[in-house]
Amino acid sequence: MNNYHFIAIGGAVMHNLALALVEKGYQVTGSDDEIYEPSRTRLEKAGILPKEYGWFPNKITPDLDGIILGMHARLENPELQKAQELGIPVYSFPEFIFNQSQNKKRVVIGGSHGKTSITSIILHVLKDQNVDFDYLVGAQIEGFDLMVRLSDAPIIIIEGDEYLTSPLDRTSKFFHYKHDIALVSGIAWDHFNVFPDFEGYKSLFSQFMEMTPEKGELIYCEADPLVKTAAEKADITGKKTPYKAHPSLIEGGKTFLKTENGLVPIQIFGEHNLQNLQGAMNICKSIGITPEAFYKSIQSFKGAAKRQEVILDTGSSTIYRDFAHAPSKLQATVRAVKTQFPERQLIAVQELHTYSSLNKDFLPNYAHTMDPADIAVVYLNPHAVALKKLELMDEETLRAGFKRPDLKLFTDSSALKDFLLSLDYSNSNLLLMSSGNYDNMDLEVIKAKFN
Repeated sequence: MNNYHFIAIGGAVMHNLALALVEKGYQVTGSDDEIYEPSRTRLEKAGILPKEYGWFPNKITPDLDGIILGMHARLENPELQKAQELGIPVYSFPEFIFNQSQNKKRVVIGGSHGKTSITSIILHVLKDQNVDFDYLVGAQIEGFDLMVRLSDAPIIIIEGDEYLTSPLDRTSKFFHYKHDIALVSGIAWDHFNVFPDFEGYKSLFSQFMEMTPEKGELIYCEADPLVKTAAEKADITGKKTPYKAHPSLIEGGKTFLKTENGLVPIQIFGEHNLQNLQGAMNICKSIGITPEAFYKSIQSFKGAAKRQEVILDTGSSTIYRDFAHAPSKLQATVRAVKTQFPERQLIAVQELHTYSSLNKDFLPNYAHTMDPADIAVVYLNPHAVALKKLELMDEETLRAGFKRPDLKLFTDSSALKDFLLSLDYSNSNLLLMSSGNYDNMDLEVIKAKFN
């Protein structure tokens, strides 16, 4: 019996890995000091929800095959210290994924943006084509119960991010997967608090590229100048495959792929998504999926959760929700919606929620990101600023940062809701962008305005 204990089991990816191991027949226990939904209910249903919150060294026993350590845990965690005393192997999340996939072909998707979308496309196509595969993805995807699968499949598709591995290991996660095939989608500065130096941040992707083995492949987006430069400089003997946006056209608010066999309708849109699609297609080709099979399967792909996700569509007006928060993601999403529906009014609402976006020194990176919107709105929650111990920026600073003099600014979610309720949404698109939730703003009353 394989017996593993999770320190910080409640995290989004951590609890999914725990559930994947239960499904594999492993014995799983865990601890955490707080567990939110949906993790709580899912762990409870699987019978592995901790009986009480906190850290309990008595859970750490010599019969454990290993500890899986979440990023949320601290170095002085009493369970971690007990495990170290007993000499029990301690794995970070990525180390454990590699440990379980050493005999598989490992495909790793990296980049500052587009990772989840590219991984989601690949997973959708492989599932639709009845290919047996394992995976790790950073979001819940339609058609997949878990964000992780570990089985006897010969291949694993991994969304590999550049963020820190664990409290014990401050290197980037994607170094641990030791890829056979790597993809890099884009390089754009974000997470200012973790990566204060842009040159150092860029070098992470160069190092990742140079880990490509002799018989491996590096697939990279040549439309991104930073990626192109790094990939062309990468000293590897493996294959290098550049890509850019798949050729397409827009007719009546619908995007079609231009292929050798005619037009193929798809449900996603925007230059960045067409780049993501092409990158995913290149990976699928490398693992044996023909272009014909890819085009057949991609038509039913609706997109990853909170990536241009349609909340409501009346036929002439639409509400979109998007996870966009970094400048490059924000700009790409606003531009995509306006380009897709040039005749519709675009109301773009951005919540500044992350450490980087709330930081005065980082704000100039948002210059002109909202320009395509007819009405540009920014919501800033003073409580979020206080929690991150940052200075609350005034309206003048924000307007100057976005280079948008007519930017509409709100620091109270009820005032934001009132403003949105005052607008006329006929022949309009409302684009809500945030990694938060506008301080629990009620979307139902806004949706009612569209009906």
